[in-house]
Amino acid sequence: MALDRAVKDKIHFKQDPEQDKAVQEWIEAVTGEKFSTDDYAEALHDGILLCKLMNKLKPGSVAKIHTSGGPMKLRENIGVFQNAARAYGVSESEVFQAVDLFDKKNIQQVTLCVFALNRLAQKQNFSGPKLNYQTKLPTYD
Repeated sequence: MALDRAVKDKIHFKQDPEQDKAVQEWIEAVTGEKFSTDDYAEALHDGILLCKLMNKLKPGSVAKIHTSGGPMKLRENIGVFQNAARAYGVSESEVFQAVDLFDKKNIQQVTLCVFALNRLAQKQNFSGPKLNYQTKLPTYD
């Protein structure tokens, strides 16, 4: 159990709130919808906003978005998003696992996947908003 906790702690500390905020602002700007809660992971966990984001980047890429139903129906949104992201060009190594989001196991990987989507959107001349985040480089005194 100690190892499991150590892994969870390592994943938690990798998460950058500023990256999450930048992703949230980008998703809201592209979809035109505000997050339903201040909890970043909770707002994304059912995959609805991610599916809407994909449909804005590539219309029709997600044919049906489940907005109600049990956990399994909502979890299907994540799988549909993952397939659409791969088809859009996101590499397998940048696509998160369903449990990373739905069970909130590795939200940082979800954030990195959205960064990859933004990068590809810019390469494909997406005319909408750009993700606004400046990478912080270490400074040496």
